Amino acid sequence: MSATEAPPARTAEPRIRKPSARRRLVPYWLLLPGILWLLVFFALPMVYQASTSVQTGSLEKGFQVTWHFSTYWDALTDYYPQFIRSLLYAGTATLLCLLLGYPLAYLIAFKAGRWRNLVLVLVIAPFFTSFLIRTLAWKTILADGGAVVDVLGTLHVLDVTSWLGWTEDNRVLATPMAVVCGLTYNFLPFMILPLYTSLDRIDGRLHEAAGDLYATPATTFRTVTLPLSMPGVVSGTLLTFIPASGDYVNAELLGSTDTKMVGSVIQSQFLRVLDYPTAAALSFILMAVVLLVVTVYIRRSGTEDLV
Repeated sequence: MSATEAPPARTAEPRIRKPSARRRLVPYWLLLPGILWLLVFFALPMVYQASTSVQTGSLEKGFQVTWHFSTYWDALTDYYPQFIRSLLYAGTATLLCLLLGYPLAYLIAFKAGRWRNLVLVLVIAPFFTSFLIRTLAWKTILADGGAVVDVLGTLHVLDVTSWLGWTEDNRVLATPMAVVCGLTYNFLPFMILPLYTSLDRIDGRLHEAAGDLYATPATTFRTVTLPLSMPGVVSGTLLTFIPASGDYVNAELLGSTDTKMVGSVIQSQFLRVLDYPTAAALSFILMAVVLLVVTVYIRRSGTEDLV
């Protein structure tokens, strides 16, 4: 550059405007209603129930916080069969929902075509009626001498289930099988919808690529479809297992005294026995057990991408 030439002009650097304090507070104001909702309808009731679980007394004399933590141990030792039964029934219903829901979700996502919306409406159609009415309908379906029981008896299915202890005396109603059937039916949509959402997000070109590499349909499903649908599997099983483990309606209406779940015990302690500390302790124990099972399951599933 010669001495007579002027130095090149500097281009003005764009100035990044920092958001004002009011703009920075906008996300927090948007979150405020949800936070208040959680505090009022979740956190505060949890604190109240926690204090109730360590109280002693009676409804007539009143309850006082005495930090009586042995209520938890007494509740667990007295009602551990109901806890085991609840996890067993909920796990069995979840597995049945997965076995029934995955093929249906697969057909909706890849094979339904123009009938997809209609099939989805049929999946959520049970939600149009009351949970109680749907469960009561199963009392008629599984009634002694009904068509379902006659068919199962003719196929000798009841012989196998009786040997397993799930039915008795060639009847289904008021047995563990009836409770599991009710749980499976009522929570099946919670399995199908996440599975469908996860399967529908799979790029169809991946299936075409697998076919171009001479992969069989079974290999394509095992190596492409199933791994990519695992978020839906995890979400569906959680949405099914968690409410099923605390359910008491199906056990009350379709079961007997030998099929009571822990939800039935909690309901009875709250509304009939009026032993509020024991009911609260049972609730917290159930929540801790379910949280432990869910945490282990999510870690073992190998995916944290939930639908």
